[in-house]
Parts: sequence; C-alpha cells; structure tokens
Amino acid sequence: MKRQQITNTILMIRPVNFRMNEQTAVNNFYQKELQNLSSVEIQKKALNEFNTFVEKLQAIGVHVIIIDDTKLSDTPDSIFPNNWISFHQNGTVALYPMFAENRRNERREDILDQLEEKGFEIKNIVDYTSAEKENIFLEGTGSLLLDRVNKKAYCALSPRANEELFIEFCEDFEYTPVLFHAYQTVDNQRKLIYHTNVMMTLTEKYAIICLDTIDNKKERKNIINHIKESGKEIISITEKQVNKFAGNMLQVIGVNKDRYIIMSEVAYRSLDKNQIEKIEKESIVLYSNLETIEVCGGGSARCMMTDVFLPY
Repeated sequence: MKRQQITNTILMIRPVNFRMNEQTAVNNFYQKELQNLSSVEIQKKALNEFNTFVEKLQAIGVHVIIIDDTKLSDTPDSIFPNNWISFHQNGTVALYPMFAENRRNERREDILDQLEEKGFEIKNIVDYTSAEKENIFLEGTGSLLLDRVNKKAYCALSPRANEELFIEFCEDFEYTPVLFHAYQTVDNQRKLIYHTNVMMTLTEKYAIICLDTIDNKKERKNIINHIKESGKEIISITEKQVNKFAGNMLQVIGVNKDRYIIMSEVAYRSLDKNQIEKIEKESIVLYSNLETIEVCGGGSARCMMTDVFLPY
C-alpha cells in the first residue's frame, strides 16, 4: 500500500454550543474573550463561519463528512475534533487523552458508527484515553505532526503532549519520534505552545514551520535535519505569523486531484509575498474567515479538520 500524506476526505463537527472554553484557556494563550458578544451571538457567528468554510471546501471537491454536535453535554470545543481522534490507512483509529475534562465528552462512539455506515472500514481501535486517570495527555494531530509517507512524528512537548505517551504512540504506529519544545512569548515570558500544529504544517513537499519558537539550538538543528532528510523544503514563518495561525494549515486533495492548502483568512493575510509564492508552487490556496472561532477557541482551520485515511 502506497502511503499517503494527504487525503480528499475530512471529518468536521458542526458546533451547537461554541464558546471560549475556560478549561483550555489555562495553557492556550491564543484564546480571548469576546466581551461585547453574548454566548448566543458567539455561537451564531461561529456557526456561520463553520458553514461558510464547509461550503468552500465542498466547492473545491473535498469530501466533507459533517457530524452535528449534541447539546447533551457541555462541549464548547467540539469544533476541533482532530484532538481526540486520528484515522490511518491500515484501518486503525486512535483515540487520545484530553487535557480539559469537558473536552473528553467530545469522544463519541456513534461518530465511528456513522463512518462505518458511510462505507469506511475500521479494523482496529487503539485507545490511549485511560492515561487521563494519570493526568497524562496527547491531543491527537494537534500534538502530533505526522509525516505519514516517511513515518516520522513531530511533537512539541507541553502539558497536552506527554513524552512517554508520544513514544508509545510511535512504537504502536511505527513512527520515528522527533521531540522538541516550542515556545511563545506571553507577558514577556517564554511559555510552551500548547499544540504542535499551531507552529508547524506538513505538506507533501514542504514543512511550514516557525523555527524561532524552538529555543534549544540542538532541538532546532535536529528538526531541520529530519525535515531535510525527508526531502521536504522548509518555509519559515515568524512568531508574529504563528499568532495569526499561519502554522495551522492543512493540505488536501480537491477536484481533479489538485492540491489545495487550507488556512484562515487571518493566517493568509499575515503571509508575505515570498511565502505565498513558495506555497503556491505546490498548492492552490483556499482561505476562509474564522475570526470568531480563532479568538474564542484558540484554534484555526487545521484544528477544525480531521483528515480521514480509512479504507473505503
């Protein structure tokens, strides 16, 4: 089986009670309160952004599987499903332990049932969620940047990405682990970035990465070596661009097997001409306004899309 880095199929969760999650704000420094809007207005704006985003993806030929969130539990971050589940070409599904207690309710067996009803084959489930009892976390492809072709997994360690569990994942899925620490400046202090996919994106040919967030020179040199060894070119972004979610992109396959790179409008506006030209050598850029979701949720386009690699 030829290994694929990207796919045409995306799972997305339509929000019903989106808001700023106070449980995740303790170490997601991108979240901010919209004090001038009511909770009803925030949900309405987020839902409009979600629906417009989905329409844009469908218009370029991406197969979007939409699952509605449920009001039965308090899941303000359900719009970011890639943190609790990942799908793999061999039919394996991985379930991950979540830092915030209210995010654990996002895991729903019925979502797997719905995928199987649509014809996707689930052969095996690897469940890491028992680690939550020990306060050990690894938040899916938020924490894990997977080079699926070269079988390398990149992980910025943080309160949401435990080193031992990351190594266990790599052993289970036969990935080479690439560990490092990534920082952002918050109130003049260097604090760990909560998710790897905020400061790094992998496409078929590129690694879009903010090397300035990796303060340790040995770690920085190691990650550069691994990227180059995999035959990928580095497109560097700045910490300022990371704050605009320019590291939070996903490459997908669209109509006629064209390559598209998906990002938010804020992320796109932060890029300079040279960066855009490099990106456009490989992919057509698609962006959408996700401002409410970014401000309240502290996540962007990539966080909203779980790429589905299951056999069909």
